Amino acid sequence: MNFNSSFIAMAYAAICCILLLLSFMQCEAQLTPTFYEITCPKALSTIQKVVSQAVSRERRMAASLIRLHFHDCFVQGCDASILLDEASNITSEKTAVPNKGSVRGFDVVEAAKRELEKICPGVVSCADILTVAARDASIAVCGPSWKVKLGRRDSRTANRTLANIDIPSPFDNLDTLISRFAKKGLSAKDMVVLSGAHTIGQSQCSSFRNRIYNTSNIDASFASIRRRQCPKNGGNGTLAPLDLVTDKKFDNNYFKNLMQKKGLLQSDQVLFSGGSTDSIVSKYSKNNSVFLVDFAKAMIKMADIQPLTGRNGIIRRVCSTVN
Repeated sequence: MNFNSSFIAMAYAAICCILLLLSFMQCEAQLTPTFYEITCPKALSTIQKVVSQAVSRERRMAASLIRLHFHDCFVQGCDASILLDEASNITSEKTAVPNKGSVRGFDVVEAAKRELEKICPGVVSCADILTVAARDASIAVCGPSWKVKLGRRDSRTANRTLANIDIPSPFDNLDTLISRFAKKGLSAKDMVVLSGAHTIGQSQCSSFRNRIYNTSNIDASFASIRRRQCPKNGGNGTLAPLDLVTDKKFDNNYFKNLMQKKGLLQSDQVLFSGGSTDSIVSKYSKNNSVFLVDFAKAMIKMADIQPLTGRNGIIRRVCSTVN
């Protein structure tokens, strides 16, 4: 065997070993921050660029992307099922009551997917894009950062019925909220700190009308301000900031609002209403740093809800459809 043929044989063997290793990694996949280091090293920077541009165009998009990730994970796990459009064999979660007309950010995820398909086609899942986008959205509005574990795959199905059942409602009481989160392996503390995402973003009048007109545990002046743009009848889609003071900055002012009875949604104010979570709200209202650290931990924990890995699921080439 001459030098050239020996070199070719060695190179071929090395390539086979690499392919075997990658195959093993896909079969026995565990979520890890380094999942795309070999197969798509520019994945994270590509997603970050798209998200940063989107939030620069519209600050509210940061809240929308975090909420999109949250609503995805609460329905059959963090599998990008919320991104699927209606089809003959798919009942889209987009038209579920908690999502219809309010969940946003689909275009940002699709834009990131298109860019990734240009540089590493068929590699990065929509579920991972959505998870990373939520983290990058937080960073874009001065919120915390965290290492995102990667390696999720995309579902072939969606579940509108489950979306209507499992996604928390703005009208939920405290016991119901605790139960909903516990069902996903999240504690009452996780629930409170994740609710702190309401420090940014806006809500529709239909979601808080009853609170500002028919409840007593609300600051009178706060209710009066909100009634100006949310009449008793009509104007269902009119928006109001969830945080009256710093709605474009990710901070702990949300918890300060709750202690002053200025929570916009019923599901916000019940976190501080003489119940078991009062002390958690109080802690976060006093220490922004603790809130940010705990929020990052809870987001990592939420992103671990029933991911599809290994040979389970698929890698969609377009996030809204099954290949």
